[in-house]
Parts: sequence; structure tokens; C-alpha cells
Amino acid sequence: MNFIIRPAKEGDLESLFDLAKQFTLLNLPANKKEIEKKILKSQKSFKGELDKSEALYFFVCEDLEDGLLAGCSQVVAKKGTPTNPNYSFKVLKRERFSPDLSVGFIHQILRLHLDMDGGTEVGGLILDKSYRRRPEKLGRLISLSRFVYIGMNQDRFEDELLAEMAPPLTDEGRSEFWEALGRRFTGMPYQEADALSQTNKEFIRSLFPEEDIYLCLLDPKARLVLGRVGPETGPALHMLESIGFKYKNEVDPFDGGPHYGVKKQDVSLIKKGSFYKYAEGEVESYEVHPGLVAVGKNEDFKCTRTAYKIIDDKVYLPELAAQALQLQSGEQIYLTVYQ
Repeated sequence: MNFIIRPAKEGDLESLFDLAKQFTLLNLPANKKEIEKKILKSQKSFKGELDKSEALYFFVCEDLEDGLLAGCSQVVAKKGTPTNPNYSFKVLKRERFSPDLSVGFIHQILRLHLDMDGGTEVGGLILDKSYRRRPEKLGRLISLSRFVYIGMNQDRFEDELLAEMAPPLTDEGRSEFWEALGRRFTGMPYQEADALSQTNKEFIRSLFPEEDIYLCLLDPKARLVLGRVGPETGPALHMLESIGFKYKNEVDPFDGGPHYGVKKQDVSLIKKGSFYKYAEGEVESYEVHPGLVAVGKNEDFKCTRTAYKIIDDKVYLPELAAQALQLQSGEQIYLTVYQ
């Protein structure tokens, strides 16, 4: 395997900046100072120097052949604290019935929700456009390696894992849901409000309605995108669902994108994961399905997808994978399987 997942480091700044310029994303802005802040915060997190409420883990996918970065991903150890709540709209049902008319309706409503004791958020998955559609399926490796790290270091993360999925936007980058609701209460364009929320969410509590909002009163275009994901997000959502994530009946208050969640112990990758000893040497055959193998629990974490064979509680790997992970005989490794 010629690709490994590892923590971002200061020397990755230029490559990450080039990656950020391919997209318009709030979690990886095309701003060197902001990217550098993320890298430094991540380094402290991997070293265990930050409290769970502050920790951010920033992973990159390195192409070992040429040293280029193929992509990145992030984990926010805790999304939602008393000083920085996580906001969402609960999507609920309300029944209304008139005995005189013998007519009833089941309405969908939105209710603003503040989570001050939130879970761990997985996000920030980005794959360089030049690496897409490759046989290595790098998007899958970048996404799933986060759960390998969580499985190895469960005490650093909350019991619930969260994923806030990107919704469909117009060709101009406008959110129909925001135009129908959020803009009417804040007077701000979508991009400006979403960017402001990264550093200050006070305006959500102050300006958004506290009362339930009936969906039938919103523009049909807004109702159509509520709880849906954009076409480029579909594969990522399918992958998360395959390891246990489920829709939480919650949506983003800005764009109506769906929120998914799963208990940490119910993630299939974590349930199947175990620690083993690495053994040098060749074997006649390997398992049919490759595994995700990782070494190093802190800033020296490395993960790759590779063939493997378990014999007497020891794991044998192809030489190329062992070299990529810089393994020594007898070293402890973590192995899990995704099919």
C-alpha cells in the first residue's frame, strides 16, 4: 500500500493550502493562518495536551511514492459545550384533528435545540480531485481511518459519534432552506451566517424563533432539500450508514443538512477492532478481505489498508505495508476489518 493516514504536521501547510483552494469549505478554508492554527491545535490534541472540549484531530493521507497529500479529514472530540452549544433543528411530528370536520393532519415541525453536552463529530473529509476514482478507494481509507484512531483511543472521545452531512446547494452556492427561514430572521446571506457560526453562535439563540416552525409554511424548494444530502455527499453518507450511523431526526439550522449519529461501541469497525502483535515473515496466503491496520496511539499514529493474516494472535503483513507503517517485529498494532 503506497498511502498512509497520519496526523497533519507543520510541513503539510503548503500542500493543505493547495488542497483547500480546490474547494470552498469552512472546515478547511483557503487561508494559511487558519490552516496553521488547525495543525498546531491538532498536534497538541494528539499529544494529549488539550481537554476533550477543545481537542481537534487533523488527519492527512500521504502518497508515499511522491510525498503528496491526497486528502484529509478531521475529528472534533466534543461538539457542544455550555460555553459553545451545538445547534440543530429537531424534526418532529404534530397531529391536529378537528372532530367537527372529521379532518386531521400530521404536520412536520422544526424545534430549535441546543446541545450543551454533545458528542464527537467526524467531518472535514476532503479528497484531492486528481486522486478520485482510483482503485485504492482513498476516500474510504481517509474516512474510515478516523474510526480506527477512535477505537484505539476511546477514552479521548464521547460515547456518541456525530456526522453533519452537507445538503444540496444551488449552482451559486445558495441554500434554499436558509433563504426560506434563516435569512428572514437574521438578514444575513447564507455564506456569511455559516462562516460567522464557526466562531460565534450567539446570534442563533438570539434571533432564531423559539417557537415551533411548521414546515408546511416554508417554500416548497426549502422543504424539498430538508434532511437530504448533496450528490457529492451521497457516497460518504452510504459509507457511514454501512458502519452503523443513523439519521437523528435533526437538521442543520442553516442549510437543513441531516445529522447522523451512532454510539461509539456500535460502530462496526470499532466492534471488530483488536490489538495484536506484528510478526515478521511471509505467509502462503492472506485473508480475502483487506484490513485497516494502524500503529502508534499518539502523534506517531499511522494507518493503512492492507492484506493480513492472523496466526496464533500474531498478525502477518505484506512487506510493503510493514515498511509503510515502519513496523518492528513484536510491535503492537491495531487491526479491524471493513468489507
